Amino acid sequence: MRYRKIIFQLHKIVGLATGIVVFLVAITGCLWVFNEEIENVSLAYKPITPENKPVLPPSKVKEIAQAIFPDHLIHGAAYSKPDEAIEVIFYQAEPEFYQSVFLDPYSGELLHIKNHLSGFFPFVLRGHMYLWLPKEIGEHVVRISVLLFILIILSGFFLWIPKRKKNLKQRLRFQWKKNTGWKRKNFDLHTIIGFYSCFLALILAFTGSVIAYTWLSSAVYKTMGGDKIASFYIPENISKEKLPVQQENTIDLLFEELISQFSEFEELELHYPHSETESIYVEVSNSYGTFYDNDFRFFDHNTLKEIETSGIFGKYENADFADHIIRMNYDIHIGAIGGIAGKLIAFLASLMTASLPVTGVLLWYGRTYKKKRK
Repeated sequence: MRYRKIIFQLHKIVGLATGIVVFLVAITGCLWVFNEEIENVSLAYKPITPENKPVLPPSKVKEIAQAIFPDHLIHGAAYSKPDEAIEVIFYQAEPEFYQSVFLDPYSGELLHIKNHLSGFFPFVLRGHMYLWLPKEIGEHVVRISVLLFILIILSGFFLWIPKRKKNLKQRLRFQWKKNTGWKRKNFDLHTIIGFYSCFLALILAFTGSVIAYTWLSSAVYKTMGGDKIASFYIPENISKEKLPVQQENTIDLLFEELISQFSEFEELELHYPHSETESIYVEVSNSYGTFYDNDFRFFDHNTLKEIETSGIFGKYENADFADHIIRMNYDIHIGAIGGIAGKLIAFLASLMTASLPVTGVLLWYGRTYKKKRK
């Protein structure tokens, strides 16, 4: 009984301290789950009528896009199906700039400009990651609160276990009558929803922490037996020799080779090197909606010889068990690992998680008010 009281106090104090943060992170996560599906509905500018001629090479695409934003850095160019526009992505951290230019793959005509930092879903994501506070402050608040929420889930499950077996039924289903008061209803909402959502909430909180903390991601990876760098790593060129062809078009030669290798892909994204020593890296999306099975390939900028990376993000076929665990982490976090059904589960789990701080505060208020009234 003494330990139970200590755990109850810990659950209450930590819950009250982090409640508003957990609520905001959960509700924004709930809103974010289906962002890709919702945004794809509005991509009227992306479908293109296929033409019987080659698409524009990466060097030409870069030239056209750079003229639109001459003072900003191009991150890469994403080629999709023959009937879809080419997306050229501009990104730089300082000053922050993140926009995409969509071009006709055959004529190079500008079809659309998208700002990834404005709109509903970017607003939701900023709230989810750092509560709309200054980034360096908000990120720490969210990370610490989510770690503490894991403690809340574990202590909550311990408190949920009834002292007597005959009370177990009350903890598993609602048994409300006409005369059931709001405090009893609120208690049932907190305990019953908490029980059914605790396992999924624990998964969401833990996978979110793995994304947030590099040390935790590395620890999980090493625990699973991994022996690579547990992060994304772009290797440098291994040769200083240059091809006996036009050097500015080496990425075009690579693009032609890749197109001949991959007959089917969802998207092929080429990233232009930002220095003489940096290799070209290519990301091939093999399935719609998931990221864990993407192929990451790296090529010497001078010779186009393929380079193996020492990080976990390389060819999917070379991934071992530990690599799979870390690769799948984001897809598990948003439910994409289970397709639409998985995302629906993540949506409901986030919604139920968001309700727990609300019902928890009402529980505390009801008990405190009752004591004061007496």
